[in-house]
Amino acid sequence: MLGELTYLAPECTTAIAFIAPAISAKTVTCRSYQLPVHNGRPVQDQFTIDGNGFAIIKHHSAVRDFTDQDEVDRVYAAEVADFVKSYTGADRVATLGSVLRQSVASAEIVSRRRAAVRAQAPRVHGDHSVSDARMRAADAYAKHFPDGPGYRRALFTSLWRVFSPPPQDWPLALCDYASLGAGDALDNRLYYVDKIPDDLYAEVPPGTPSTSGVEFHYNPAHQWWYFPGMTREEILLFKFDDTDHSVAWRTAHSAFHDQTVQATQPRRSIEFRSIAYFE
Repeated sequence: MLGELTYLAPECTTAIAFIAPAISAKTVTCRSYQLPVHNGRPVQDQFTIDGNGFAIIKHHSAVRDFTDQDEVDRVYAAEVADFVKSYTGADRVATLGSVLRQSVASAEIVSRRRAAVRAQAPRVHGDHSVSDARMRAADAYAKHFPDGPGYRRALFTSLWRVFSPPPQDWPLALCDYASLGAGDALDNRLYYVDKIPDDLYAEVPPGTPSTSGVEFHYNPAHQWWYFPGMTREEILLFKFDDTDHSVAWRTAHSAFHDQTVQATQPRRSIEFRSIAYFE
């Protein structure tokens, strides 16, 4: 099928964003493309996180209500840590928390539940730049395992689960790592400030709180996949970053609107992030 995916515009060579109270500004410009997004169901067992950057896996959770932040913290965090450790063979896993998303705004859900809900992310991106991932891995290891011997490899993953009934109006598309070009990615620095600067390209004062992700330029070689009709009994596990670059080590991903389905409910999903350490 064809899906609309939004990339950096070809002329965009600097990606900087500023977030201030009630306002934001960015240097990024984007362009949307109609691209083939392949149904991965017929070959779903062939995908691996080290070969493609992602995999779809059967996984049962004891969580009854994924919008209940207390239950997610109490039950799901341990489930995720146990699964990631077992699946990857890691020595230790640090959990980083969850993000709830819904494909349309719903003030009722946001106000009645303890967990905040974000909209879908319809932009081709990665959540951590290499430098950001290295810094966060070191900080998380020191925090969670202060007496640990150190690590030789750190693997950031997202465990992504839909908990609304199929079909999904905004499924998640993942790009096969093998189809990514070396120059496709551009680091995106996000600064948290009190006031938007007059010059978005001016040097930012040292110590300004920030994070760094990745945006992608369009490449016709990119191979996109999705898995229609997902249920809460299966997950997508995909890489944000892996310090081992001898395997697939990052996954470009984006939500996209599947106009071929008649969804009765907006897509609701939870992504739980963690770092697996190999000592």
